[in-house]
Amino acid sequence: MFWAYVNDMKSWILFFIVALAAADLLLWLDTGLAVEFSSLLYMNALLLITLAVFIIWRFQKETAHARQLARLEGEPAADWQELLPEAKFKRDKQMNEVLQGAAATMAAQLNELRQQNLIQGDYTAAWVHEAKAPLTAIRLLIDSNRSAPGMQRLESEWLRLFLLVDQQLYISRLSSLEADYAVDHVALKHIVVPEVRELMAWCREKDLEIELDGLDINVLSDKKWGRFVLRQILSNAVKYSPRGGTIHISARTDSTGHSILRVQDEGPGIPEHDLPRIFDKGFTGGTGRLHNAATGLGLYLAKTVSDKIGITLSADSRTGQGTKVEIAFPLENDFDHIRK
Repeated sequence: MFWAYVNDMKSWILFFIVALAAADLLLWLDTGLAVEFSSLLYMNALLLITLAVFIIWRFQKETAHARQLARLEGEPAADWQELLPEAKFKRDKQMNEVLQGAAATMAAQLNELRQQNLIQGDYTAAWVHEAKAPLTAIRLLIDSNRSAPGMQRLESEWLRLFLLVDQQLYISRLSSLEADYAVDHVALKHIVVPEVRELMAWCREKDLEIELDGLDINVLSDKKWGRFVLRQILSNAVKYSPRGGTIHISARTDSTGHSILRVQDEGPGIPEHDLPRIFDKGFTGGTGRLHNAATGLGLYLAKTVSDKIGITLSADSRTGQGTKVEIAFPLENDFDHIRK
């Protein structure tokens, strides 16, 4: 920072040196002034040392405000404008005024954006709730007319529409997720079994078998959001499983005490070069494009929610050998660390 200051002041330093050189030349050439060469050197050395001391002193004074501003880098974004250092120079006072004005403008714009997002979120949530009413009515009609031809196909299409609407409802709640979930000990079967039942229409349509094993484990999770995460993973497994295939859902406790829920399908698998990107937003991969069935949102939403509630997702797959997704639930101390 010091050399940057010296570079900024180079015009003043150059002026001083040129003026000193001109004075030296005048004293040397003026025959009326008898000045010893050693005295001239002494005077030049003294003035240059004085200049160096003066520059160091001014550096400390004039950059104190900038150094104090630099220390605010690690402060919370909402508080930095209140911690602006006291200005001793006019230019520093003007800088503080500009920063405070920019902070006020940004705060106003951010507040307006938040209000717009709240309005949009409320509208979306209201629309989803309105859309669920006719969906519920259609479901009742399906349940009361199951013997009618084509009803199984209609139920399958209804389920697709219901899941899309329900997914949109959860998307609208993502921004307030921290205030919308409550972590508690819950049996894995109370998370898995309801989701399997929800997707049963798809399973019947594709003649899929679902095997459940070891679900009597209690995990630390929010039941609603935990089901949402599993729904995205399980719907993918159903979507890509071959007709007549089997989906294995099992649970275990690893050596660290974490409970692991595994969903394994017999689908086409994921190419090795696609595997690191499956949780990216909008990524569909070759398999999704081939089946024209992927939106690139399901696994991204599952990962987003998981990160917020302390769940860890991992996937393993080989082309032609199916896909295995594991959900690792946190321990209490893990969750305390996440909340902090």
